[in-house]
Amino acid sequence: MTRSVYESMPWLAQLTEAQKAPIEPAETVLHAFRAAAAAAPERTAFAYFDGRISYREADELSDSVAGYLAAQGFERGDRLALMLQNTPHFVVALLAAWKAGGTVVPVNPMYKSGELAHLLEDGGVKAVVCSDRAWEGVLRGAAEGTSVSIAITACELELQSRNDERVLSFERLPQAADAVDLLEVARAGHPAPAGRELTGDDVALISYTSGTSGRPKGAMNTHANITYNAERQATGLGIPEGGTYFALAPLFHITGMVVQLAGCFANSGTLALAYRFDPGVVLDAFAEHRPHFTVGPSTAFMALAAHPAVSREHFTSFTYISSGGAPLPPALVDGIEERLGVYIHNGYGLTECAAPCTSVPPERRAPVDKVSGTLSVGVPGPQTVVRILDDAGAEVPLGETGEIAVRGPQVSPGYLGRPDATAEGMPDGELRTGDIGFMDEGGWLYVVDRKKDMINAAGFKVWPREVEDVLYTHDAVREAAVVGVADAYRGETVKAYVSLLPGAEVAPDELAGYCKDRLAAYKYPREVEILPDLPKTATGKILRRELRSRS
Repeated sequence: MTRSVYESMPWLAQLTEAQKAPIEPAETVLHAFRAAAAAAPERTAFAYFDGRISYREADELSDSVAGYLAAQGFERGDRLALMLQNTPHFVVALLAAWKAGGTVVPVNPMYKSGELAHLLEDGGVKAVVCSDRAWEGVLRGAAEGTSVSIAITACELELQSRNDERVLSFERLPQAADAVDLLEVARAGHPAPAGRELTGDDVALISYTSGTSGRPKGAMNTHANITYNAERQATGLGIPEGGTYFALAPLFHITGMVVQLAGCFANSGTLALAYRFDPGVVLDAFAEHRPHFTVGPSTAFMALAAHPAVSREHFTSFTYISSGGAPLPPALVDGIEERLGVYIHNGYGLTECAAPCTSVPPERRAPVDKVSGTLSVGVPGPQTVVRILDDAGAEVPLGETGEIAVRGPQVSPGYLGRPDATAEGMPDGELRTGDIGFMDEGGWLYVVDRKKDMINAAGFKVWPREVEDVLYTHDAVREAAVVGVADAYRGETVKAYVSLLPGAEVAPDELAGYCKDRLAAYKYPREVEILPDLPKTATGKILRRELRSRS
């Protein structure tokens, strides 16, 4: 039997010795946190504007919240929904849920009542921790008729005193009669419950997918899934022990949770928080906290680069910057490096594989495919196997396009309560991603696009990413998204939506002609619409489906 070319792992040649070395991850994320607290109890665990919380304080605060949960009937294996922005409150509640033996369901604070009700019901949630505004606004109503019996609220104005109105432009609400205050509980000195130690096989998170086809599914991320990726980040990226990690990605998203939070604990580091993304606030935080690492979507880096106050000095402290969650155009990488002196390392991952499954090694530069112009998303790690498959599930040769499949220690064991979806999406434990891509002979992976986003123009396949990458090379373009729209003659035709850089001016016809000069005739956009901003998820991913609905 011929050995699979993918099983031979051609990407190993690209890895550093540190990245190839065996690792011994902590058994759980909580074990990693406790090890950091024991090694450096007075080190700052969380920096939130001008507020600082040490590892010792974070340990004590989360102990008390765990004790309260247990006293209210929260048992080992119960589920806690966590709906907060990037604040210390989020991390204290997260640790407390695990100390109480529970599983966390991270929730996007932008969700509306119907979305929340589905997550609470499908996840079998018993306790919720959210902002006081969310409880009064949407969560109380969504929790009615579900298994939720414990409600804890928080005001994110606490644990800092700067009150930056760019992001903290709200007031504390009176304490709800049917909920308790998180910090009041955390400071009450409740003893942590005994006998609830978790293992690597326990589910740490139920992370709901974005629901691009049908209702969102809850991917079960075990502690072992998370600590493997966290340890690989800590040992393979050259970040100094105890370094500062800036939480650019939301912590409720798998990237922020694993690459920032869990990676920080694995390295006994400091997690710098700034509530939510605002480019001016983030740049000020870079200057104040001097972080060594951050990860965010390409749209965040576009916004930072376009900010009038940005300078090279903002980025001089970084050891490694990573981008994931949204396509990274080569023109953006080159432009930021030229202007700001920092190279952004591309990466690729999914909720179902605890964020990263490929990355660009620290001393490497991601190659660009000469034919498509696509920037590589990096190479897998030494225990991860990425294969490219055809529609029948058979491997295609290196260089040919097909569906990306991932196998490794970070892959989820399945979807909560969805054995059929698990069997279809993860046959024999291998994740079928739904992403189309290819791998070159050096083991570099390239993501072409999502299967569902392919445009069929008069029988020709058009991948939106290729057109978007061309648009990003135009001097006036800040953001770009390409979708297929109905066309009486061609079946579908290509339409582009763009936003422009501050002060830039360009006509839609000029952008269409720019693409026509650089792409095959069937690929260039017949329509271009300029918008002030493109719609995005809370994690910065441009919403093509919302743009399709406009057309």
